[in-house]
Amino acid sequence: MTAFVVAGTDTGIGKTVFAAGLTGMLCATYWKPVQSGLEEETDSQTVARLSGRPVLPEAYRLALPASPHISAAAEGVAIDPARLAPPPVRPLVIEGAGGLMVPLNDDRLYLDVIAGWGLPVVLCARTALGTINHSLLSLAALRQAGAIVHGIAFIGDAVPDVEATICRMGKVRRLGRLPRLAGLTPQALKAAFAGAFDPADFT
Repeated sequence: MTAFVVAGTDTGIGKTVFAAGLTGMLCATYWKPVQSGLEEETDSQTVARLSGRPVLPEAYRLALPASPHISAAAEGVAIDPARLAPPPVRPLVIEGAGGLMVPLNDDRLYLDVIAGWGLPVVLCARTALGTINHSLLSLAALRQAGAIVHGIAFIGDAVPDVEATICRMGKVRRLGRLPRLAGLTPQALKAAFAGAFDPADFT
């Protein structure tokens, strides 16, 4: 079993819920290297609650809910990419922060770090209006950076023609689609994930 990086086309699209579902399905450990925003439930806490799986401590916990480089600067901290090396735990699900082109410091984007890990990336994309542009740009950025694109996971209501367009023009494998869940419980997520994704696609 390997490690997967869960990345998103944007922030607030359901990437953390997908990461929780994947962590649970693979009986994996979860790691969020950089957490920006501590006032509400953190992503690590959400995944622990929804998956029931082990969660590793973040390398950086930053209070301000903003881009990591801004959150870090507000606390007089500089994010060191060397501290973001993936731990030797397998299987492992690593979740990035926001979209791919989020700055970690004045010189490095999250995309640079993800590409340097050399791990397969699952790109999460919402199915709402604007997703074709965001998805194709994100796929192009991943490939240009030399990242390994494992496939794309859609989140939201079914929009078959949009999903097909992204997969065809982006030359990417469709892994499945996680619907929005009215009642987001561990049981509901497990059932929805099992109906939407095949474990064989992640082994």
